[in-house]
Amino acid sequence: MSAVYLNAMGVVCALGQGSAAVRGALFADQPLGVAPTSLYTPGRELHLGCVPGDLPLLRDVPAGQRSRNNALISAALLQLRVDIDAAIARHGPARVAVILGVSTAGLAEGVRAAIENDAGRPWPGGYDYSQQEMGNAAAFVARELGTCGPAHVISTACSSGAKALASAARLLRAGHVDAVVAGGGDALSGFTIAGFSALESVSAGRCNPLSVHRRGINIGEGAALFLMSREPGPVRLAGWGESSDAHHMSAPDPAGRGAMDAMRQALARAGIAPDTIDYVNLHGTATPHNDAMESLCVAEVLGLQVPVSSTKPVTGHALAAAGAIEAALAWHTLVDNPGGRLPPHWWDGERDPALPHVRVVAPGESTGRAPRHVLSNSFAFGGSNASLLFAEG
Repeated sequence: MSAVYLNAMGVVCALGQGSAAVRGALFADQPLGVAPTSLYTPGRELHLGCVPGDLPLLRDVPAGQRSRNNALISAALLQLRVDIDAAIARHGPARVAVILGVSTAGLAEGVRAAIENDAGRPWPGGYDYSQQEMGNAAAFVARELGTCGPAHVISTACSSGAKALASAARLLRAGHVDAVVAGGGDALSGFTIAGFSALESVSAGRCNPLSVHRRGINIGEGAALFLMSREPGPVRLAGWGESSDAHHMSAPDPAGRGAMDAMRQALARAGIAPDTIDYVNLHGTATPHNDAMESLCVAEVLGLQVPVSSTKPVTGHALAAAGAIEAALAWHTLVDNPGGRLPPHWWDGERDPALPHVRVVAPGESTGRAPRHVLSNSFAFGGSNASLLFAEG
């Protein structure tokens, strides 16, 4: 089977815009990114993972493609545009695919328009219902790039971004295309926050994964995109695993059977033993059920000595973009990291005694050598599970 590589990467999230900003904040000696705000919840301050700085205005795109979601994707796309343009020139526009994970699309724009309409005012200027169609993100990227290969969106909630990379790898291995722009993007909105609040899953303070005091998630936003191909690059997608256990609409299977299956598939596809994993980026949402299930899975599949951390206390849970953003953090763990510094696990240090005693990464901790294999987990509503195994290129 042909190897699949990540040749270039662009990322925007609560840690910053661009690879240098995100890398610096990821390995900082204090938790950055997620911060208190009432921007989306007037009168109620929450810790959220808002992307800092200005985003592309998208003035020259069709109205149906103007959304904060696509602006986030555009900001990531600009960071690897030179590499993508070179791939298009090399292979032709029909041989380049676009596969994205998305769940919110133009939800915020739709909510604002509905509020205006309910108040008896005209629909806002520039509003187009197609902003809310999730598929428009892939259409937007394909239009920007001028490609005419396969272009579609995967929407499986919080596993979407990870599954987009796995789908890209299958297209490349099958020989259907020569390059894929793959990743995910999701934007914050009051509607999304209200939905998770109704599930009593939102923490007002910074989320606290694996702690006995954990109270839920911090919602975030962002986008991460990769140029993937069979041509050697800095990072290799060595393996991936996907499963669907359909245990419950929102709660994970407490036995973790589907999640463990996805992790084991990734190991088997990569052809490596569990004890060769240098670091695991946990799904790590800081909800009671997710952390209990995932720590059990890590203990069963990988043992208790592998270093693990959740990066959601600094990025927030970016929903469909989470798996792609965490793939970007895996990139930074593998690339230009000779000392093996690992993303820290920011929490209060108060372990839940009911959970397996997994080995969490302390601030400043490193492997002492360049990491070789990183596993990243993404577990979604409905039991949609995905694990990506990255290796040095």
